[in-house]
Amino acid sequence: MTDEQPLPWADIRLWEIGMLQQSTGNGLEHWLARIRELDPPDEHALREWLVTEGLSGYPRALLVHETFGYPDSTVRAADELIDAQYADRPSLRPILDAVLLYAGDLDEVGIQTRTTHVALSGPQRTFAVVQPTTRHRVDLGLRIDMPGVTPSTRLRPATELGADFPARIPLTSASQVDSEVAAWLKHAYDATL
Repeated sequence: MTDEQPLPWADIRLWEIGMLQQSTGNGLEHWLARIRELDPPDEHALREWLVTEGLSGYPRALLVHETFGYPDSTVRAADELIDAQYADRPSLRPILDAVLLYAGDLDEVGIQTRTTHVALSGPQRTFAVVQPTTRHRVDLGLRIDMPGVTPSTRLRPATELGADFPARIPLTSASQVDSEVAAWLKHAYDATL
């Protein structure tokens, strides 16, 4: 899936269907039929049931979305979402573009655009997020185990990017996306394999 452009929603959906099939041995229609039989009252109940069935991550999200509908951020065009993220901070957009160029050098990277960030996924799971956090800074959130790494002036502990991304590199210009950032990006990618 390596590509410098974000994947369209339909391609992400097909990828998630493949993950569901691979992880459970059953396809989308099988699971949707079981969900119809269960007739869950809400998303929360469905998520809980899917966990008891051993489903998590993208396959679980796929089934919840197929049952209760996809969020607007999923079905809107990737370019439209990115434009909205950087509408009031256009000078920061080149930072995202520079990170995506480095991500394109890694094998099998998927790019998923959300309302507030762009997620970079490897073959197993999401390893990084690029988020315009303020009007003057983009944070590159990394799935790196911080207790095993010494924070530096570039790599810092993160709390605002969620528990899955305990490390971040704050970036204020595209020129800061250099070989050190690329090395940390690869480190996070390798850690998810």
